Amino acid sequence: MKIVLRIVFGIAFLLVAFFGLGPVLFADGMPGERTLTLIVVLAIFALLYVVYRWLMKRVS
Repeated sequence: MKIVLRIVFGIAFLLVAFFGLGPVLFADGMPGERTLTLIVVLAIFALLYVVYRWLMKRVS
């Protein structure tokens, strides 16, 4: 079960990194728009991390 969780969350982190950080780094929009996108992406990373830690403690 732990291996499945690690794989699922690993894929989730990679997808957020690819589709979330790409627009932050390569966007040609306003700086405020890029900053807002960065804040949202970091919040998603934090939420994923908290859920991952909670599930790993619950499974073991």
